[in-house]
Amino acid sequence: MELIKSLLDFLLHLDRYLDLWANEYGILLYAILFLIVFTETGLIVMPLLPGDSLLFAAGALAARDTNELSVWVIIPLLIVAALLGDNVNYFVGKFLGNRIKSRERILFFKREYISETEKFYAKYGGRTVIIARFIPIVRTIAPFVAGAGSMNYGTYIRFCIVGAILWVFSITLLGFFFGNFPIVQKNFELVVFGIVGLSIMPIVVEFAKKRLRKG
Repeated sequence: MELIKSLLDFLLHLDRYLDLWANEYGILLYAILFLIVFTETGLIVMPLLPGDSLLFAAGALAARDTNELSVWVIIPLLIVAALLGDNVNYFVGKFLGNRIKSRERILFFKREYISETEKFYAKYGGRTVIIARFIPIVRTIAPFVAGAGSMNYGTYIRFCIVGAILWVFSITLLGFFFGNFPIVQKNFELVVFGIVGLSIMPIVVEFAKKRLRKG
């Protein structure tokens, strides 16, 4: 329970934590940001780490006069972190894919998850990889399932690169240009909830459509 409280506090007050780390660690903050993004995208067991809100907060910090961070270092650095994480996740999924398909489940992955996701990839193609990038938790699971499923690496990596560039550029620059508005600074918790809400909207819409079709 204490771990959950600490994680929630970290998520809701990322701006304060980044300020603190910038003062304490200086240039090493780049490495911390890299590790967080890599871990969220690369380790299937760590889907709850911040992604969107971290990019927004880092962009906002880079825009300040103190210049603890440069946005033009953050953006390419975190694109690389996201791509490395995705590739690790993809190949771990590829390695475990046949084992999952031959059993009912491994850890929290059921065989049906692979089948359903393969159908989704077949229906929507590689753009699914780009869409998944903007959805919390899904962006951690999607590379693993793509590797465990039938999506070949050539197709996957093309859309993966596009998705990583769009994700890091858009949200980091959003924080860079708007993150230091007084209303945003005073209501950062609400901004985090807003970012998460917009990110999970595609899941909510898809769920609602399925419910309506069944009804």
